[in-house]
Amino acid sequence: MYKIMLADDEGIVIDSLKFIIEKEFGGDCVVEFAKTGRSVIELAENFRPDIAIMDIQMPGINGIEAMKEIRQNNSNVFFIVMSAYDKFDYAKEAIEVGGVLEYITKPMERTKIVAALKNAMKMIDQKREKRSNDLLIKEKLETVVPIIESGLIYNILLQEHFEEDIENYKTILGINQDYAYMIAVVCGDEQQGNHMTNAVGSSIRMQKHYQEVRQSLKEYFDCIVGTVMSNKIAVLVPCESGRMDYNERIELIEKARELVRRMRKKMDISFRIGIGGSKELRDMGESYREALNALIMTTGSVAHADDLPLGCSYAGDYPIHLEKKLFSEVEKGEINNAIATANEFFSWMADANPDSLMEIRLKILEFILWAEHLAYEKGGMTYQFNTRSDYLPEIMGMTETYQMKNWFVSKISDACQNILSKRTEKSDSIIEMAKDYIKSNFSRDLSLDEVSRSVNISPYYFSKIFKDGTGENFIEYVTNIRIDKAKELLGNPEYSMKEICSMIGYSDPNYFSRSFKKNVGVTPTEYREGRTMA
Repeated sequence: MYKIMLADDEGIVIDSLKFIIEKEFGGDCVVEFAKTGRSVIELAENFRPDIAIMDIQMPGINGIEAMKEIRQNNSNVFFIVMSAYDKFDYAKEAIEVGGVLEYITKPMERTKIVAALKNAMKMIDQKREKRSNDLLIKEKLETVVPIIESGLIYNILLQEHFEEDIENYKTILGINQDYAYMIAVVCGDEQQGNHMTNAVGSSIRMQKHYQEVRQSLKEYFDCIVGTVMSNKIAVLVPCESGRMDYNERIELIEKARELVRRMRKKMDISFRIGIGGSKELRDMGESYREALNALIMTTGSVAHADDLPLGCSYAGDYPIHLEKKLFSEVEKGEINNAIATANEFFSWMADANPDSLMEIRLKILEFILWAEHLAYEKGGMTYQFNTRSDYLPEIMGMTETYQMKNWFVSKISDACQNILSKRTEKSDSIIEMAKDYIKSNFSRDLSLDEVSRSVNISPYYFSKIFKDGTGENFIEYVTNIRIDKAKELLGNPEYSMKEICSMIGYSDPNYFSRSFKKNVGVTPTEYREGRTMA
C-alpha cells in the first residue's frame, strides 16, 4: 500500500491525477489532496505520505517552501514536482530539497505521471525491503549478542582464552577500551549480614527475570552482561583507565545503589552489587574476585573494592604490569617474550633502586622461585626438594648488577624452556608408545580408539598430536606399516595372497589389493612378479 498526497490549487488537476492513479494502481494506493501551501503542510504531518505530487505555484506558502517544511518532518517522502512550462527551469533551480524524483510540466502527460509513480513505488519497495532486512538482522543480533557477551565473560573469568580471542570479542562487541572493571550482581530473598538468603531459590527467580535484569544493567552501564551463575551475574564495564578517581567512584556507587532499589521494586528480589577495581581486560578474573570479596567484607547493598583493604597496592612506580606480563609469558612458555620482559623489569629495578642490592637479590629469588613453580605446575615437571640449594649462595655471591641480571634472565629462560620441553617430551613419549603398540598389533583390526586408550589419551587429542608428531594421520600411518610388511612378505613365495592379507590385518583380499595398488602403484601380484623377475 502506498500513500499518495496531491498538492494543487486546480480542482481539475486533482481530479485528473486521482483518476489516473485509481485506474492504473487500483486499491494499492490511498490518495489525499490539499489546495494551499499551509493545508498541504498540515495534511503531510497527519497523513505521512510516501509520495507527494506537488505543484510549485500554490496560494499562500508556495510549493517549494511547503516541500522544505514537509521534508523536515518526513525524511522518507518522494516528491514529483509539477510546474507550468514557463516556470519549469525556475522550479528545477529553486528546489534544493532531497527526494525529488521527477519534474513534470503542465499540461501533464498520463504516461509520464504513471512512469514517475512506478519509479517512486519501486524505490519505496527497496527502502521497505532494506528496512525489513535491517530489522531482521537486528532481531537476530538481539539473540546472538547475549551469547557472545556471555562467552567473553566466561572466557575471561575462567582464563580460557588467548589474546587473539579477546581481540576478536572486542571487535565483535565494539569494545574500544583496553581497561574495564567487573560488577558482581548477587540476589536473594533478603540480606542477612554480608550474605543473601535462599541463593538457590532466588537464582531460579532471577533466571526468569534475566532479560529485565540485563536490560536494567544496560540502561545504567555501558556494559557486557553474563548469564546467571548460581545467584550471581558477572558484568564487565569497559573504561578508559586503569585507575578510577574519587568522584568517578562515588558517582558509580550512587548509580549502583539506585539500580539496586529499582530492580528490587520492579522484580521483588533483593540485590547486592560488588564492584572490582579497574584493570586490563586479561585481569578481569582478579577484578571479579575483588567485587565478590567487597560484598563479603561489608553489609551494604553496594560495595566498591577501592574503598576496602582488598588485594595489594604498589608504592611509587612499581611496574606491576611487567610482573603480570612476565609470569603470563612464562606460563605459556613464550621464551623470547619472557626474556625481553625479564630484561625490562630488571632494568627498572637497577635504575630505580641502584643502591638496593639486597632488595634486588630478594626480588630475583622471588620471581625465579615462582617461575619455576609455574614450570612444575604447568609443564608437568617432577618436583625435587633439594634441586635449588645453591640458589641463595649464588645470588649472595654476586656483587655486580650485570651478574644478577644474567642469572635472573637465564633462570627465567630455563623455566620457559622446561615448560616447552616437558610438553614436547610428553607428546613424543605418547607417540613412541603408540607406534610400538601399532607395530605389535597391526596384524589385526586396529582402531584409533584402541590405540588412544592404550596410551591413556582421548581419541581426539591423540589424533591431533599423532598427526603433529608423525606428519601422518592414524589411518595413513597404519596403512604404510601394513604395506611395508606386505612388500616384505610378497618376497616369500611360500605365502599365498590370502595368507599375506590376513597377516597384515586385512580381512578382504580385494580391499587389500586396491589399497596396495593405491599406495605402491601396482597390484600385489604385479609387485611379486616384478620381484621374481628381478
